[in-house]
Amino acid sequence: MLEPIQTIVIVGGGSSGWMSAALLAKLTGQRYRIELVESEQIGTVGVGEATIPAIKLYNHLCGINEQEFIRATGATFKLGIEFANWGQQGDSYFHAFGALGRQWEWLSFYQYWLKLKQQGLALPFEHYCIASQMAQQHKFMPADPGKPKSPVSEIAYAYHFDASLYARYLRSLSEKRGVIRHEGVIKHVERDAVSGHIRHLLLEDGRQVAGDLFIDCSGLRALLIGQTMGVGYDDWSHWLPNDSAWAVPSATLNPLPPYTRATAHEFGWQWRIPLQHRTGNGLVFSSAYASDDVAQQRLLQTLELPASVDPRLIRFTTGKRKQMWVGNCVAIGLSSGFLEPLESTSLHLVQTAITRLVNLFPDRSFAKANTDHYNLLAAQEMEQIRDFIIAHYKVTERDDSEYWRYLKQMTVPDSLQQKLDIFQSYGRVHRVADELFREDSWVQVLLGQRMMPERYDPMVDNKTLAQITDFAASTAHVISACVEKMPTHTDFIAGIAAH
Repeated sequence: MLEPIQTIVIVGGGSSGWMSAALLAKLTGQRYRIELVESEQIGTVGVGEATIPAIKLYNHLCGINEQEFIRATGATFKLGIEFANWGQQGDSYFHAFGALGRQWEWLSFYQYWLKLKQQGLALPFEHYCIASQMAQQHKFMPADPGKPKSPVSEIAYAYHFDASLYARYLRSLSEKRGVIRHEGVIKHVERDAVSGHIRHLLLEDGRQVAGDLFIDCSGLRALLIGQTMGVGYDDWSHWLPNDSAWAVPSATLNPLPPYTRATAHEFGWQWRIPLQHRTGNGLVFSSAYASDDVAQQRLLQTLELPASVDPRLIRFTTGKRKQMWVGNCVAIGLSSGFLEPLESTSLHLVQTAITRLVNLFPDRSFAKANTDHYNLLAAQEMEQIRDFIIAHYKVTERDDSEYWRYLKQMTVPDSLQQKLDIFQSYGRVHRVADELFREDSWVQVLLGQRMMPERYDPMVDNKTLAQITDFAASTAHVISACVEKMPTHTDFIAGIAAH
């Protein structure tokens, strides 16, 4: 017989806490009492300002109006990520959202591109991707489903936004839906002597916050899952040795680029995230290969506009909790693990954790099989994203520093090595069914990092070279003609902000 959950307690605000509160309140129809404990004294990491297209699904599920959201969070649009200096110093490639070229019969476009490349007849692959061309020309428009045969019907995009403003926006939404916020610092976490489950939180002012299900959104501190429940951590720093980041805002860019930039340095990489009211910047690095002072100096020297405030230092260890759900405690956000923001997956992992929890929602018996299933799915997701991020470091020709020599020569997880071997042989991408990053993402990153397959799919030769050349040329021409007519990203944002 079911013993229904009555009260859900979320520990920590920020993006992960308020994303959890807002979506749980919406999806559960306010059936449960939802309480959130946070303190203004405790800061949040707040660097998750770039997203992937799935964030639109989260906003839709939450009932968020896009234009209202853009005005409230200083948001801009994101078509992908420009990677500079990754394959070699001086290189640049674009990892775009959406389709790369267009499928011809059952083969992906890039397979035909590989043959043209061998013949010296191919343009850079960015020319065959509408999002890449839009980004390069600082253009933007949303998809137009009314033109199903045009590339504009498939424009995929995400957002850049101010994470603290997003949290504030979601807090307002959550409180309107009945979420109760407690301001206070947690002094002690009381557990049941028999089950080990969390019973209540004791705040410094003496208040108690009791609950049936506790969600740990306390960030890297992992107050509940780590400090209280004692769940261990799988350290992935031998594959991803970066352990520090400097973060600093600067003035607004003009024109506004509709993409994130990730620039590789000899000891890490630097992000640039354009918002309406400022630019987010940071440098992710390994303390084993650069001191804090050297990294900070490099960041400040390479900013396009002067810093607005002093840089802030963040420490982390890449990896994940051995279990993300134990007893009546579920870790969501940075408390569940950390993957550096190279592919903007932090908020996506929050989003999938919440929806996974709703799909596997417990009663107060907290059946072990259900919890185990959640942990299996969560671990698989983290490991698949981990492999994609590792590929950016492993697949490189850079050997100009000790850092890059280590990364280039390191042994990678078998799951990634299998992908690389398959791609190297025929340019094919092996994906597990629900894997986040699509075939086009793997292709753009591996080709962009200078991994050229030894051969293309033999089925390509069912078409003549002349047919393939015409097909590719018409694809590039149509995309170019579409992009030429689009408004600039700056103008498109201004039109939203004006209303």
